[in-house]
Amino acid sequence: MRTPFLILIGLFLALTVKAQGVNYFPARNADWVTRSPEEVKMEATAVNQALAFALQNEYSGSRDLRIAILKGFEREPFHEILGPTKKRGGPAGMILKNGYLIASWGDIQRVDMTFSVTKSFLSTVAGLAADRKLIESTSDKVDSYIWDGTFSGEHNAKITWEHLLQQTSDWSGELWGGKDWADRPPREGDLDDWKFRKQNEPGTVMEYNDVRVNLLAYSLTHVWGKALPAVLRTELMDPIGASTTWRWFGYENAWTEVDGVELKSVTGGGHSGGGIFINTLDMARFGLLFLNEGKWEGKQFISSAWIQKATTPSIPNPNYGYLWWLNTKGERHWEGWSESLFYAAGFGGNFIIVDREHDLVVVTRWLEPSQIEEFMKILRKAF
Repeated sequence: MRTPFLILIGLFLALTVKAQGVNYFPARNADWVTRSPEEVKMEATAVNQALAFALQNEYSGSRDLRIAILKGFEREPFHEILGPTKKRGGPAGMILKNGYLIASWGDIQRVDMTFSVTKSFLSTVAGLAADRKLIESTSDKVDSYIWDGTFSGEHNAKITWEHLLQQTSDWSGELWGGKDWADRPPREGDLDDWKFRKQNEPGTVMEYNDVRVNLLAYSLTHVWGKALPAVLRTELMDPIGASTTWRWFGYENAWTEVDGVELKSVTGGGHSGGGIFINTLDMARFGLLFLNEGKWEGKQFISSAWIQKATTPSIPNPNYGYLWWLNTKGERHWEGWSESLFYAAGFGGNFIIVDREHDLVVVTRWLEPSQIEEFMKILRKAF
């Protein structure tokens, strides 16, 4: 017969598990434990419809990603392939509920480019630096850490870590041969006018720009004093049981010296090649860590305080935080889903979606990007 004290302990543990939401974490190299939709109170028909939709709406660009990249950014002056690329596979993805695998499609073990999903990994490396006080505050000016002239000048000297993380810096310069003004210029108007335009005050206008994201990676490489892939591997990916197959690349010429050691400075995407090459399973682990507020099997690997900051809307763009997209009200809001939902997004339909309301993680690969909202609309019916 159980004593009242033991009953209270049991009730407390049950409530704790319920409050945490996620109660399963896959072991390294083990098969992911599955549950049927019905077992986690989801409607199987809607889940199957979402899966079929993903398979029927493959990204329309070439499977030869070198061709797709050059086509996708053909309007940019001076654009060229500077880092590794890889031919992609077909549509793939996973749906997790409370950590359990509810559905998957395609080859989830295949390593593919992930493009700007890399940005959310880069944001996390910045978060690890902040947690360890290598960066005292994201409101600090970057030139107090990086004093090699990269942030010199009246405008660039004002830039803070937060400006880089929210893509609101309007940094001006050239890095690894990439010119800031030549990255995603306006579709209309004279390029010379754009090149010599008046700069926006840092923090006032968001502009999606890979040169400036690569600048963040460069700056973090100097702060850490080591290559960022090694940081991500030892601090996060190995502890959460990720495979050894993922890689993070930079451009061929992107070398910098730190303490007498030549280090490769990686990219925040695959705009000109490079970025993180990873399989769907490892993407799902990363999403599951964020769903569980930075904890994995009870151990805190990145602080919940950082995750809160990273998923707080910036003033210039309510749908963007620290290199994460947010489902707050705005142009990118998905109707019917909680405003607490956030996601990493990359060229070609690569997504890691974290929905705290339903303890849900969704990963898609090579889904036509314009169809992600419809995919999520179909999946919403499962609840």
